[in-house]
Amino acid sequence: MEQTQKIEEQLGQVKTVLKNLEDKNFTLYFFTLDTKGNPVAGIANIYEHVKILNDLGYKAAILHEKNDYRLVGDENGNGLGDWLGEEYAKLPHVSIESQSLNVTPADFIIIPEIFANIMEQVKDFPCKKVVFSQSYDYLLELLPVGKRWNTDYGFNDVITTSEKQAQYLTNLFPSLRTHVVPVSIPSYFKNSDKPKLPIVAIHTRNQGDAAKIAKAFYLQFPVYKWLTFKELRGLSRENFANELGKSCLAVWVDDTAGFGTFPLEAIESNTPVIGKIPNLIPEWMETKDADGNTSIKNNGVWTNTTVNIPELIATYMKVWLEDSVPTDLIEGINQSKGQYTEEKQKETLTSVYSNLFEERKNEMKQMINNLEDATAKLSDTTNA
Repeated sequence: MEQTQKIEEQLGQVKTVLKNLEDKNFTLYFFTLDTKGNPVAGIANIYEHVKILNDLGYKAAILHEKNDYRLVGDENGNGLGDWLGEEYAKLPHVSIESQSLNVTPADFIIIPEIFANIMEQVKDFPCKKVVFSQSYDYLLELLPVGKRWNTDYGFNDVITTSEKQAQYLTNLFPSLRTHVVPVSIPSYFKNSDKPKLPIVAIHTRNQGDAAKIAKAFYLQFPVYKWLTFKELRGLSRENFANELGKSCLAVWVDDTAGFGTFPLEAIESNTPVIGKIPNLIPEWMETKDADGNTSIKNNGVWTNTTVNIPELIATYMKVWLEDSVPTDLIEGINQSKGQYTEEKQKETLTSVYSNLFEERKNEMKQMINNLEDATAKLSDTTNA
């Protein structure tokens, strides 16, 4: 009798979880690092997911560690709203330090790939747990040797930004379910309505690389001493887009890029890119022939080393000044435009999260079936 009562209590609890899922009465918590007002593309993408989910009628919130998470700028520096936009700063935020976090079994908690320590802390939470992996190079940094997201921490699903990263994750965690939601390029990344200026917009993961490229260029090609290098670091996203749109050339160096938003932003701004091919070649940089052989697209000037970048810049400046930029480069840029729009991201995101919600509902339905079967067996045993 006591055992039957316990099963019936569990059955009632699981049915409540299922009803909350069906009624959208649950919250998705996206754990996010406080950048202290510094622009970070990966953080911007997390906020985009939260914004879209709220627009779709779900409850999604940014989960952060401390109460002093800076949303609005003050005398100590910029806040998130200053670089990403006020509408993002107004999204729901929950602080762990405030102890207002109340996670239920119907909720979802989404943790970026680098925070294996946080995964350890939440592994016993009764909610659905998902990894958000944008930077494949980070995921092993804090993950203890021999540990796995799924078998050790209960994270059986991962959302990532490209099929290539999904394949890399599958190689590491074969039983992990991968879901791909590409990044979107905001519509304010567009060509300037004025003639391009002799400015090279440069974006490198390591700040020192930008300075080295500029110094080497001026030493090798003093005739172009009037050319300006502008490092696009620390700007609000819209100012970033404005600077990129008016530049005649963009330079990109990021060996461990997981997706590579900067070149795509430049392409949408009609600004040609000279870039070093990263370790994980982005799918937008490759093309396949009829036999499945891959080759690098002509949507930028791509190189395997940073050593020749100053020379490539000088070569491009010459053809730009002569108004003779190669037609295959122009065509390659035009063909690559419009691949990652906000509308396409919203469509894919809606499908991916809907599938996650359905999977969670099916888990609850299976638990209900198992508990009902257990109740029936106990009843048969008692009657016998």
